[in-house]
Amino acid sequence: MWHPCTQMKTHETLPLLPIARGAGAWLYDFDGRRYLDAVSSWWVNLFGHANPRINAALGEQLANLEHTMLAGCTHRAAIELAERLAALAPPGLGHAFYGSDGASATEIALKMSFHYWSNRGRPEKRCFVSLAGGYHGETLGALAVTDVPLFRDTYAPLLASHATVPCPDARRARDGRTPREIAGEAAAALEDHFASRHATTAALIVEPLVQGASGMIMYDPHYLARARELCTRHSVHLIADEIMTGFGRTGTMFACEQADITPDFLCLSKGITGGYLPLSCVLSTDAVFAAFYADDVARGFLHSHSYTGNALACRAALAVLDIFRDDDVIAVNREKAARFAALAAPLARHRKVRDFRQCGMIFAFEVDTREPDFARRFFAAALARELLLRPIGRTVYFMPPYVVTDAEFALLVERTLALLDSE
Repeated sequence: MWHPCTQMKTHETLPLLPIARGAGAWLYDFDGRRYLDAVSSWWVNLFGHANPRINAALGEQLANLEHTMLAGCTHRAAIELAERLAALAPPGLGHAFYGSDGASATEIALKMSFHYWSNRGRPEKRCFVSLAGGYHGETLGALAVTDVPLFRDTYAPLLASHATVPCPDARRARDGRTPREIAGEAAAALEDHFASRHATTAALIVEPLVQGASGMIMYDPHYLARARELCTRHSVHLIADEIMTGFGRTGTMFACEQADITPDFLCLSKGITGGYLPLSCVLSTDAVFAAFYADDVARGFLHSHSYTGNALACRAALAVLDIFRDDDVIAVNREKAARFAALAAPLARHRKVRDFRQCGMIFAFEVDTREPDFARRFFAAALARELLLRPIGRTVYFMPPYVVTDAEFALLVERTLALLDSE
């Protein structure tokens, strides 16, 4: 088996972790050893492994309908999920298009933006702009707006050329400068870019508040507010890639809420099904939908995959939304995040820790090390201490399931401190 984002030769000396089962925030191997899933199994698990409420919903759905194509057919779970997502999202995002995963959501938004401008008689608007260090997936369209060299460079000859603008990285807020001022400077650079390139630019794509794969780069919401203003002024779409930041990770249901903005496209995936099944969704506005509504088939959005709007995946997502509603998860998480911040204070003070930061239920820091193999070595050492961590370069981050308890988070901090002491 060929594993994702992996140099397979690595596993000659680093054995794969064989998972037999999961329960709550823990994974268990076949010998009964446990591992705290501190990264939510690549940021997808919200309410723990083998969650009984999601299990029950899937069992009920399975007894009635597992799947039907969504071309020419429809079903209850897909309709209800579209309605509920529209009600939760920033105002005006009333149209849902389903995909299979985060990269496909990016592809949908990029294609939809380009096709919108073509349908409106503006085919020259075919370029995209993204933030330096941004990550939006690894299919060719998504990779073309991704600025992480490890993923992009090998495939550069296959990719369309698009622009990048400075990232409002709050870590640059030193010598008296604030994160908001850094955001303002980056917005000024975006304004300069639009001044000369807006006529050919279809959309700006951003990861709101946190750029995940480039090392959990966090920034001030002011940048999103300014970006929305500039996109509107220059007739450029704003695509909010909330594949990682959505569903409560940053302290609000969607990160865009913290800037009080509505993007033209909202890309969702990962936590949407609580880590159970592949699903993504792109929410768009009335104006976008209207550009495709015509008698001419070629003006329609001709994009699909066989499992679009899969009934089981949609039902898992509905169960996730039920838990958010019934357990008042956003409010509970805010209190939990504050307690976790206090528990993590010793990490922020550790002699090897740099730029400790937090956004909602995401915690990250850099480790002061020159070890080129740091990420792999730290991963292996963490497993020996019952922790599943996956550093990004020198960046260590915690993004546990929301069901993690104070005692479990304290254990995560304590054993991470021990790891740092052994460096």
